[in-house]
Amino acid sequence: MELLIAIIVLSLLFDYINGFHDAANSIATIVSTKVLTPFQAVLWAAFFNFTAFFIAKYIIGEFGIANTVSKTVFEPYITLPIILAGVIAAIIWNLATWWLGIPSSSSHTLIGGFVGAAVMANGFEAIHSVVIIKIASFIFLAPIIGMILSLLFTTAVLHVCKKAHPYRAEAWFKKLQLVSSALFSIGHGLNDSQKVMGIIAAAMIAAHPLGLGLGIESIDDLPNWVAFSCFTMISLGTMSGGWKIVRTMGTRITKVTPMEGMIAESVGALTLYLTEYLKIPVSTTHTITGAIIGVGATKRLSAVRWGITKSLLVAWILTIPVSALLAAIIYSIELLFM
Repeated sequence: MELLIAIIVLSLLFDYINGFHDAANSIATIVSTKVLTPFQAVLWAAFFNFTAFFIAKYIIGEFGIANTVSKTVFEPYITLPIILAGVIAAIIWNLATWWLGIPSSSSHTLIGGFVGAAVMANGFEAIHSVVIIKIASFIFLAPIIGMILSLLFTTAVLHVCKKAHPYRAEAWFKKLQLVSSALFSIGHGLNDSQKVMGIIAAAMIAAHPLGLGLGIESIDDLPNWVAFSCFTMISLGTMSGGWKIVRTMGTRITKVTPMEGMIAESVGALTLYLTEYLKIPVSTTHTITGAIIGVGATKRLSAVRWGITKSLLVAWILTIPVSALLAAIIYSIELLFM
């Protein structure tokens, strides 16, 4: 029982870290365009992150992404020590990338850790390769989708607004940024909170054969308090901010105007809603980064700082294998004490 409780606590801690690590996704453009102050922006994003719980629970009626995450490792191979190693590895990598100001994927960190510990314990037969390939493919697909949609959306908006007065148009885009930021924050809450739910569900399912009180037979039996706790923790984490990553996202990739910020957030939200419908856990970081690159490239290719972009891409590619390796090492250490 103590091990299961430790996993739940550490998973919620990871959810909190995920919130301040990924706060930049929702607020970077709205802060850099001075639509809201940093403090106002994190409160705004946190509120809509939490609102996502009620949308998933009472409008969508299910937590499909949580179900996908819980199935990355085949159920017979899921044990509490494996999940513990995965969560600890994910926390370490998330804190490291936050400290370095790198907007890496919390989603892929968590999945990489879970998979790495499972492979260390049972070999590659333990993992659901089809699910993992689908998730890993969106490391590249999510930013590409965001980039293409941003290019198209920006071109369309510029055409529609070509006769608009610049100052009046900017005032309108600043107001619209409040809406687009809220929509993206809802998408972030829907996507990222469910990943932690999936890990907690896997732990509770693994605990069921052991006769532990919190054990469940399937993810359909997941108690409501788990979902509520996950959405609450990511909202509290978002309120804590992640200013190093905000600086990278908001100014270092490309300079963003209110119009471009509105487009990037809208496109990012659209991509997240699509993947929510498909029940595919994607990186909100990758999604919004691709959208920001897209709006920057619309002006001219040199408007995007491609050196920064290459560094981000390297970090994205390394996230799953590094997290997996960390988890494998942590699992090996656990065996010495269990």
